[in-house]
Amino acid sequence: MIALVADVIHDPSVFTVPNTVDISPTMFKDTILEAGGLPITIPYPTNARLIPEVIQAYLPLFDGLILPGGPDVDPTRYGEQPRPQLQAANPLLDAFELELIKATYAAGKPMFGLCRGSHILNVAFGGTLYQDLETEKADALRHLQATSGEYPTHHVAIVPQTRLAKLLGDTAYVNSRHHQASRTLGAGLRLAAKAYDGTIEAFESEDNDLILGIQWHPENLWQDAPSQLKIYADFIERAASHRQGISTLAAGEAK
Repeated sequence: MIALVADVIHDPSVFTVPNTVDISPTMFKDTILEAGGLPITIPYPTNARLIPEVIQAYLPLFDGLILPGGPDVDPTRYGEQPRPQLQAANPLLDAFELELIKATYAAGKPMFGLCRGSHILNVAFGGTLYQDLETEKADALRHLQATSGEYPTHHVAIVPQTRLAKLLGDTAYVNSRHHQASRTLGAGLRLAAKAYDGTIEAFESEDNDLILGIQWHPENLWQDAPSQLKIYADFIERAASHRQGISTLAAGEAK
């Protein structure tokens, strides 16, 4: 079972009060299923006091956690004040995901962050972000593409001997829909890929296989670039492997 943190959108319907809806984009559902997983959506509580309780109830329900794209991360979470180019953040989502990441890691379950999901994953381990690449990084490529999201627009160089390199080789042609990016990596994380302007495009955990963060969206690419589905398939396989390991340990303790 693969958990996907729900996004929240405004619903203009006059019949919905409050006018917000918890959603998961169809492309994630379809990709998880295609890669051999079974998706479930986990929304965060509107009442922040319920976050710890809700997370403890969610944890037994899933084997791996996907942190998808979404709003900017609150820069005070990584020791900065907001710059003029910062876009809307969702402090409640930040609080939920940061605590969920901590609990999921402690439970030994794999996590996969995409775009904003990689940002909050990095911040959870002490990393920092560019609040806005265009104004903070000299000679930055265009990372917020104008082209439709199912088309790749720039290449990334993949670090040899990483888990990502075993899946994709030494380079990948990816889509790009972000104005923020990881600036420095958190404790226990290592670089796995970078754009040709030096921007961090992927990272993974150094000492285990529990963490993968990527900047692009393979769920929009695998239909025309099948190798991109390997990223999801590998994540789902790792989730199943850790579930089996946890089950075996629990059975041994019960004897």
